[in-house]
Amino acid sequence: MKPARLASLLLIAAALAGCSTISSTVSSTVSTVKGWFGVETVKTQEPSRLTDFSSSARFEVQWRFGAGSAKDAVLTPAITSDAVYAASRSGRVYRIERSSGRSVWGADSGFVISGGVGAGDGLVLVGGSRGEVAAFDESGAQVWTTKVSSEVQGAPRISNGIVVVRSGDGRIVGLNAANGSRQWAYDHTTPALIVRSHAGVVIEGGAVYAGFAGGKLVTLRLGDGATYWEATVSQPRGNTELERISDITSDPVVGNGTACAVSFQGKAACFDIAQGNPLWSREISSDKGMAGSESSIYLTDADGSVSGLDRNRGSSLWKNDSLLYRHVSAPGVIGNYAVVGDYDGYLHALGGDDGGFAARIKLDSAIVAAPQGDGDTLFVQTVGGDVYALSLR
Repeated sequence: MKPARLASLLLIAAALAGCSTISSTVSSTVSTVKGWFGVETVKTQEPSRLTDFSSSARFEVQWRFGAGSAKDAVLTPAITSDAVYAASRSGRVYRIERSSGRSVWGADSGFVISGGVGAGDGLVLVGGSRGEVAAFDESGAQVWTTKVSSEVQGAPRISNGIVVVRSGDGRIVGLNAANGSRQWAYDHTTPALIVRSHAGVVIEGGAVYAGFAGGKLVTLRLGDGATYWEATVSQPRGNTELERISDITSDPVVGNGTACAVSFQGKAACFDIAQGNPLWSREISSDKGMAGSESSIYLTDADGSVSGLDRNRGSSLWKNDSLLYRHVSAPGVIGNYAVVGDYDGYLHALGGDDGGFAARIKLDSAIVAAPQGDGDTLFVQTVGGDVYALSLR
């Protein structure tokens, strides 16, 4: 395995329950690696330098709110028609007025938040590093708390009275939205060595979609957790356990009759949502994730390149490799733009047609969580904990 590729893995790998461990302390040029491999030093590539370009659009900050540091968690806000809900790693949860950025309320979850925020059906949901799950109502009152089997990795999701929570040991549980009691559980076998993931689930049309270690994409029935279908995005390859890692580490993209996912050291692939039949696949390695528009898929690969693919055929539309090794986030979509953040706090808008730079803005700190487009507004939470609402004109 090439040193740069190994370093990319080591930047994101860590312990999960019952699995071998890899962890790292990283600077922009050198990483010290500890854990399953003993101790060694791996040189990483220098981040690409940003170059000037002719802007065809402009970011405008509508408001900015300080929610508190995310530290080592990947935290994204939950967006509703009139509110933005955000959280800090230390456990504070906020309701922010969507139009103005004004704080409506703040509440303490009572635990270290590792997965959240989710919102819907009148509830606001967060998950914790020790398996805690808390639900608040829209006034900030805590409705219930419960625990799942291990760290909550992604934001809890809710639909039709069921809260769906994914934990780090490969388990997905469905909870009763009224009181937090467990309705069902789904277990997926976890390989001995896996990439640390912040993947959650996607709920669409009464089904739950989730990608797993080993390159599997699974669809479950929301009401009882029964399996609709399971598909293979990629197969593990190589002679060593490290080379054979082929994990889906991000949320699937679901819509327009397709479910798409991408794996690390593997492939990107799309399937029809009715039966899970494969529509296309292509060799791409991503530990960050993808986003979709009606006709395109955008994804960030393991080295920081951003690509646009035709959603129906998987053919390449464009590839922008000007952000290599800048620890680029998964993309978000707003209008006809794919938007990514980087380790230095820059937010980049790429034209959906050709992948060229259209706009750029510097925010307060690193951006590791995917930007979220909702209507004509883009929402971004930085590692420092500031939540931004931006327009792109």
